[in-house]
Amino acid sequence: MKFLRLFAFICVYLRPLPAADDAAQIEQELKKMAGVYATVESESADPIPASTAIYQGAIPGMLRTLDPHSVFFDSDQFEQLQQMQSSERKGFGTVVSLLPGRVIVLQALEGSPSAKAGLSAGDDIVAINTIPVRYLDIDQLTQLLTEARQKEATLEVRKPGSEGLVEIKMSPALLDAPTVDRAYMVAPGIGHLRITSFEQPTGRLVEETIQKLGGKSLQGLIIDLRDNPGGAVQSAAETAALFLSPDQIIFTIGGRSSKPQEVAVPKDSKPYTFPVAVLINGKSASASEIVTGALQDHDRAFVLGEPSYGKGLVQQVFPLTAGTGLALTTAFYYTPSGRSIQKPLGSGELGAATVMARGPFRSDAGRPLPGGGGIQPDQIVYPAQQSRLELVLDASGALTSFAGEYLRTHTVGETAEVSAAMLDELKVFLSERSIQPGVADWLTDRAWIASRLQQELLTLKFGVARGDEIELQRDSAVQAALKKLRGAP
Repeated sequence: MKFLRLFAFICVYLRPLPAADDAAQIEQELKKMAGVYATVESESADPIPASTAIYQGAIPGMLRTLDPHSVFFDSDQFEQLQQMQSSERKGFGTVVSLLPGRVIVLQALEGSPSAKAGLSAGDDIVAINTIPVRYLDIDQLTQLLTEARQKEATLEVRKPGSEGLVEIKMSPALLDAPTVDRAYMVAPGIGHLRITSFEQPTGRLVEETIQKLGGKSLQGLIIDLRDNPGGAVQSAAETAALFLSPDQIIFTIGGRSSKPQEVAVPKDSKPYTFPVAVLINGKSASASEIVTGALQDHDRAFVLGEPSYGKGLVQQVFPLTAGTGLALTTAFYYTPSGRSIQKPLGSGELGAATVMARGPFRSDAGRPLPGGGGIQPDQIVYPAQQSRLELVLDASGALTSFAGEYLRTHTVGETAEVSAAMLDELKVFLSERSIQPGVADWLTDRAWIASRLQQELLTLKFGVARGDEIELQRDSAVQAALKKLRGAP
């Protein structure tokens, strides 16, 4: 029977040949499944194709008992996966601010399709491919923008100071999106760099960026891995090796059907020795957790922020018959001290395999390190709580809109310092839009408002990177890291 033969093939393909007793038990269980399928095929009210029953029912059902990351691909899905792995990134080169019902352009990258089409900072995108954005929430807007990047898009845009709409058509093009996208000196001698993900050139980009910031003469470095979902493990290892001593373990791999493997720093490595702080949050996962765990275990970096995601799975993609494929979890990543990066999922074999790894664990210097999945910061730092007025100003996009209007009629300097007169104009602008904060609220949040307005002015005038420099001054995790690198308790 086709059903029985397919399942027998999968079981043999995924593991070594079983002993005689195991083989007999597997055959018995598969016969039961084949019997169920035969009954369904002959007796069900509606006929069911064999491919539907097997590919969409039996196999996914079996994989659900393992973990949510082990996935079966039918022939069409497997072909799409292979195309995605070999494809290049396309887009329009636009940085936007997403608000419920609003898409505001912050920057059109030089030479990009958006810049060539006439899109510019401050533009309000009203519709995308005839779909109005005013009724869409953040998730729907994100999905719409993602789909629009796949082919030519038509936008309806309102320019600052204009009531009418302009139609702009753009075609996506290949874009260079470096994974080290921000690098600043946040204090004398102390640099900050942000890594958005780990791809093949990331390790080299990190080293080049450090050299531009000052190289070995730096007095400290903040590595920002917040919202970094991971990526190429080899690049993560190359990044960690920039700060660790030769032969130090970066991570280990352990699985049921493979011998433990250790990945260490190359013997000829010449690491940086300045103090390091690493920032993480709940969206820091996989390769970013490998880097953080290695630096923390070897007492090479002080980790701040929020607990990381906890994804430490080694996955392999197995091609199967009939053009199908299987992504299967085959092992786990562990930090040098033995901590499992994978967070227990609470069900199935994967949960049982990880829940036991709770420690105790210790760093090279003997510091206790909690296990149980993910990376726990040495110092918890949550984002600053926003006041009611701050929430209203951010959610309404009023500061971005005012900055766009202001730049049409005023000239700002390189630092875009916010004056008292500018804040008075802002109050009138807000009042005209039914935002009328009380005196006490305005005075309490005045410094924040001035900083946010300065950020928006710099973003629209000089680009997002310049605005981000101002945001770092308000970033609670960055400021806590600065204190630590300066030696404050």
